[in-house]
Amino acid sequence: MTPIPTTMTAVAITRPGAPEVLKPEQRPVPVPGGGELLIRVEAAGVNRPDVFQREGNYPAPAGASDLPGLEVAGTVAALGSGTSRFAVGDRVCALLPGGGYAEYCTVDETNALPVPGGLSMTQAAALPETFFTVWHNVFQRARLQPGESFLVHGGTSGIGVTAIQLARAFGARVFATAGSAEKCAACTELGAERAVNYRDEDFVAVLKAATGRKGIDVILDMVGGSYAERNYQVAATDGRIVQIATLLGGEATVDLRRIMMKRLTHTGSTLRARDVAFKAQIAQELQAQVWPLIEKGEVKVLIDSTFPLVEAAGAHALMESSAHVGKIVLKVA
Repeated sequence: MTPIPTTMTAVAITRPGAPEVLKPEQRPVPVPGGGELLIRVEAAGVNRPDVFQREGNYPAPAGASDLPGLEVAGTVAALGSGTSRFAVGDRVCALLPGGGYAEYCTVDETNALPVPGGLSMTQAAALPETFFTVWHNVFQRARLQPGESFLVHGGTSGIGVTAIQLARAFGARVFATAGSAEKCAACTELGAERAVNYRDEDFVAVLKAATGRKGIDVILDMVGGSYAERNYQVAATDGRIVQIATLLGGEATVDLRRIMMKRLTHTGSTLRARDVAFKAQIAQELQAQVWPLIEKGEVKVLIDSTFPLVEAAGAHALMESSAHVGKIVLKVA
């Protein structure tokens, strides 16, 4: 194995601001604690929470690295005391509370998973954040069932392409919204029955018609703002709406009578601050129920573009443009 250096290149947030505040610097290589792995990072996923953190709006949880980066793939370089799931040299991907924009990072071994067979490290780095998020919110929290209808807003985002494929794989009727004809076509290619271009179509009217006026059983929303009331309008009786971001703002005016008349549930969650044990349970379910689908090619990893680690600012600029379809990944090694 390659010797572990004492210092590493990492990309830090030098101050809150635009993408250019992301700068490479030298940091000490972290030391794994009890139950932890030291991962030699080969690729790191880029996600919206990284952008929010860079802007100063999403601080790292207490005790986590101040570096951005919530998901990585690489090889196990060293083991902390009491570890048992992996060996040095194993190929892993992992969900982190922070620290992924670096050549090395540490993670509790229960929050790491083996790289699915047939995937590159770049593809594997695109898995943890989106798959953990979609699995928890769509399948655990909203309890999506086979035969139900499902809508994801932002269908070509990292979350969107994952949600479309997983909902379809587990037997739901899948719908999506996106901002161009090209993006809508990408959603249908991934398995959406109908993708609505929100710039020139009313998704409420279109999806009411597509479901025979029944409406949508489960809605995964990253938009917030005015979408809250429109989600209530398009939701089916006993529908469940799950909020995971508020790109249009965290405040909304809604008609609460719709909740009563339709018996709606509007819930939400954030993942980063949840404890290791909570994330470990999601990891176990993913390995048992989703990893086999990835290995069989039934669920694919869609990569839009890659950037060298030291060009993380460019990756963030692309993320903010919303021009991407699928995941953006930093290549570290």
